[in-house]
Amino acid sequence: MKKLLLFAVALCLSFTFQAQVTTPQPSPFSKVEQKVGLTDITLEYSRPGVKGRKIFGDLVPFGKLWRFGANKNTTITFSDAFTFAGQNVKAGSYAIYAIPGESLWEIYLYSDTNNWGNPETWDESKVVAIAKVESYPVPFNVETFTLDINNISNGGGTLEMIWEKTYLAVPIEVPTDDKVLASINDALNGTPTSNDYYSAAVYYLQENKDMKQAKEWIDKAIGMEEKPQFWKLRQQSLIYAKDGDTKGAIEIAKKSLEAAKEAGNDDYVKLNMDSLKEWGAM
Repeated sequence: MKKLLLFAVALCLSFTFQAQVTTPQPSPFSKVEQKVGLTDITLEYSRPGVKGRKIFGDLVPFGKLWRFGANKNTTITFSDAFTFAGQNVKAGSYAIYAIPGESLWEIYLYSDTNNWGNPETWDESKVVAIAKVESYPVPFNVETFTLDINNISNGGGTLEMIWEKTYLAVPIEVPTDDKVLASINDALNGTPTSNDYYSAAVYYLQENKDMKQAKEWIDKAIGMEEKPQFWKLRQQSLIYAKDGDTKGAIEIAKKSLEAAKEAGNDDYVKLNMDSLKEWGAM
């Protein structure tokens, strides 16, 4: 009985010593994953708050290197080679640092991503790109440090920071066009499907490329289908219009309109009616 009691006391003491207090982090971790074109971009960073303090020009001094966040260095990862403010950078992960200014900032991509805050010794050979960008005042207070990828197009976007009353953006570009053109070449030189021709034609339309080629591809796509869907007919009409064939565009838009009505899709009914009005058919 005595041994059993001692065992119970020891067990309780063990749980007591192992217990730990868990509290929220003052600068919580955040991860942003964004597809831009065909490239995967990942941001990983910690998010400090203003908490009634003056940030830029005080807590974060002008003219001095800053970790661009809190805790471990902020990182950005690209699955493809990219450009950072017009500078060519290889695919991979990079730490982001900044030297804030009253109106002009310097944003650095740094190849060493394993630092708690700023590196103990700054190594210029590890700087892979420097962006000089203007900062802009924000007419309201942003409490939590925020990074994001915005203004997204097929070919790029902007890395954006907003905190306190300051906003800035760094332009980035990704090799979407090269990758898409390579995939078009591979697919259409093999055994292309209707969807292959359709995707190639719509990409040419979106990127304002050769409309005669787009028209040839969309016609092949539609010709391979017994009953083309209304959204494919819609794209065909837009390609015809962009190529200057308004009469052909009107005829196809009417087919898309009827198919959309039959499918009960009010959005495409309106889109087609708007285009028909624009092209003088209504």
